[in-house]
Amino acid sequence: MNAVQNKNYVLPNLVTIMSLFCGFYSIIASLNGQYTLAASATLVAFVFDGLDGKIARLMNATSDFGIQLDSLSDLVSFGVAPAILVYRWALEPYGRLGWMAAFLFVACGALRLARFNVMTKKIDPRYFIGLPIPAAAGVIASSVLFVKEYIGNPADITLPVWFTFTIYILAFLMVSNVKYFSGKTMSQHKSYNVLVMFVLAIFVIGLIPELALFVLSVGYALSGLLLFAYKRLRHPAGQTEEPFGTEV
Repeated sequence: MNAVQNKNYVLPNLVTIMSLFCGFYSIIASLNGQYTLAASATLVAFVFDGLDGKIARLMNATSDFGIQLDSLSDLVSFGVAPAILVYRWALEPYGRLGWMAAFLFVACGALRLARFNVMTKKIDPRYFIGLPIPAAAGVIASSVLFVKEYIGNPADITLPVWFTFTIYILAFLMVSNVKYFSGKTMSQHKSYNVLVMFVLAIFVIGLIPELALFVLSVGYALSGLLLFAYKRLRHPAGQTEEPFGTEV
């Protein structure tokens, strides 16, 4: 039976559409100057994006259609939406330097998704190659919420020019060969310590969500670079993969 016509495929694809809706809503909120609402919508999209694949696997309803729909949804929710959010919120005062950073974020996000689709069955499942686009979007969204909670209304704050270069760095990390832990194999470890750490993480996020999400997002973005530096220190030069490359 055609995958699109099989009723088992409806639920996971509906969840993907909900992620897409959140991304679109984030764009509308950004255009209206409601940056906190836009950032929150991006984080909700992140939840739906994490659920659709798991639901599809539980229902044995994975399909090429679902994979392509998920990528298109991710490009809108975690590429276009956060790029518009960060441009309207922080980059607009810097003219061409600002809007080019926003464009590069979208372009590199698209390249990251395309590479992921063609490399899914060729790479170590323990790692992502390049910063995942939802994680890059998470840095932007959590930054807005962090500023709202600890500094003031994001719409009333002008960020320094160096923040523009942070967006450039996120863009290049997405298309780099830097490895990031995927977490896909954590369920295979029947460790009590893993469960305890997960419960503690939920507790901290619930207690101080804006700070915790910001630290986790930035920490994950930096983790790949730290892992690369660690491997460079452990192995002689030339025996580790280059962090930036054109291999697809």
